[in-house]
Amino acid sequence: MTRFITQVMICVLGLGISLSAQTKTTNPDNTKNNERDRAKNSPTADQQKESRSDLDITRDIRRAITKDKALSTYAHNIKIITQNGNVTLKGPVRSEDEKAAVEAKANEIAGATHVKSEIEIAPGKGTTTSKRPSTYK
Repeated sequence: MTRFITQVMICVLGLGISLSAQTKTTNPDNTKNNERDRAKNSPTADQQKESRSDLDITRDIRRAITKDKALSTYAHNIKIITQNGNVTLKGPVRSEDEKAAVEAKANEIAGATHVKSEIEIAPGKGTTTSKRPSTYK
């Protein structure tokens, strides 16, 4: 009987620790990004044009980015929005080097005068965010 009570107490203690660990996490706050994306002059993924040339540009940039295994998952998941041959890159990457690599791939495919970068550097643990969008126009 004592063994059963001990096992029950261990389970209750484990559940309590698990619940307390879960309550310490904070939910991500994307309010600023959502407000930015709602701006009328800011292209969003649902505004991607369905023309064959725009789809080809987007596909080719995505393939070039995902083919580069040195890039982080963040970089692989950059939003690529092409409208009438003009490309907008949005989202976070892990470093300035990744930002430059993604922008270079897009510039090579679409042409430097047709790429607008709104890429941000995602903060790592203990660092601050750098929000310096680049524009190539």
